[in-house]
Amino acid sequence: MRPVRFAALGDSLTEGVGDPTGDGWRGWAALLAGGLAERPTGVEFTNLAVSGAQTRDVLERQTPAGLDLRPDVVSVVVGVNDTLRRTFDIHAVAARLDQVYAAFTRRGAVLLTACLPDPGAMLGLPGALARPLARRQRAVNTVVHALSERYGAVHLHADAGRWLTDRAMWSADRLHPGERGHRQLAVRFHALLAETGMANGPAPSPEPEFPAPTRSASLWWLATAGTGWVARRCTDLLPQLLTLAADELHHRARGTSTRLDLRSSASVSAALAALAVPERPEPEPA
Repeated sequence: MRPVRFAALGDSLTEGVGDPTGDGWRGWAALLAGGLAERPTGVEFTNLAVSGAQTRDVLERQTPAGLDLRPDVVSVVVGVNDTLRRTFDIHAVAARLDQVYAAFTRRGAVLLTACLPDPGAMLGLPGALARPLARRQRAVNTVVHALSERYGAVHLHADAGRWLTDRAMWSADRLHPGERGHRQLAVRFHALLAETGMANGPAPSPEPEFPAPTRSASLWWLATAGTGWVARRCTDLLPQLLTLAADELHHRARGTSTRLDLRSSASVSAALAALAVPERPEPEPA
């Protein structure tokens, strides 16, 4: 019997940032891979995720490479980086994810997806800055949830639960899980797959293999790699985020904040409705 082929697509979360091992990252997808078959040698795992990837990168770069692997299981967990860009467009996000999901499910792959936490809340940003990001992440999560149902994906609600407020689950930057958090994601995905008979190996252990980083080590990471990671995104996002915050404060002062929520909901509905339009059959010759 040939090994189960598992391909992981996405951004830094799936790349494994926050769960260091050796000279690189491991992450939840690698931890999950070991539990897909009875023996570790029964799984061929390929991690195509890249830090900073957006839905466009997953569609244009990672999906072709993933399809070439002919995976039995494929994870597509992405979207947070889209919300951190001035070019954010929920219509484009929905269209790209629809194409990616369709491409793999047409090949018969089991699709894994997840709703993700709000980055503004995780970073502890002030309300006027956090609310626009929260609204964007809710929009992405709504799209992911709807498309996951459409394509029969194994879907994890990682945007809620006690793990979000458990500091032990998170790395120094507060955006990426630490080893314990990555293990939590792997355990929860494994449970969902086991329920449907698609995970035949042992569940990943929820307990860390390595000691948690010391406070000084965490601060050093933040002062070097972590600060650069945030800075690269703020250069792109910050001017627009300040504009969004000003708009937020303006509506709040006038008591019309609900209009922003309604506008966002309408955009999500329109984006999904555009995908739901069936193709028209070709007219039969007269």
